[in-house]
Amino acid sequence: MIEIHAKTSAANTGSASDRLHTLGLALPDLRGNPYYVHHRTVDSSIYISGQLPYQDGRLLGQGIVGRDVELETARELARHAALNALAAAVQAVGELDRVRIVQMLVFVASTPDFGEQSNVANAASDLLIEVLGENGRHARTAIGVAGLPLNSPVEIQMVCTAV
Repeated sequence: MIEIHAKTSAANTGSASDRLHTLGLALPDLRGNPYYVHHRTVDSSIYISGQLPYQDGRLLGQGIVGRDVELETARELARHAALNALAAAVQAVGELDRVRIVQMLVFVASTPDFGEQSNVANAASDLLIEVLGENGRHARTAIGVAGLPLNSPVEIQMVCTAV
């Protein structure tokens, strides 16, 4: 609990873009897809398509968490997927400081006995709070699944709104 408060306090200084830069991160360019869009806006809600942990056009990991992929690796992959989802949200609203996360769904390809999907999801939640502060707090579901596209260990879907 103390760790979250420390991140929230740090997240209350400067702009979201400044905080992202301070973390050594940048929003990626998302590649287009002929089958779906990265976001769809309906009224004030922005629906973000499921994002995989891509970086520079390359999937950063494959396999099943608890068998092929260690917990810490899965957490890092979740952060990358969340960063990609933030990039989609910025495409929709124009700038990072206007993004508020409403809900995040974290899918973790994991063994039936893994049971730490929430721990994987916490890494993505931490990133959102570090970057967006209170606008990064969200409702969340972490789900263990048998498999994900391209054998990715993690996929993140979000609902956002503009502020």
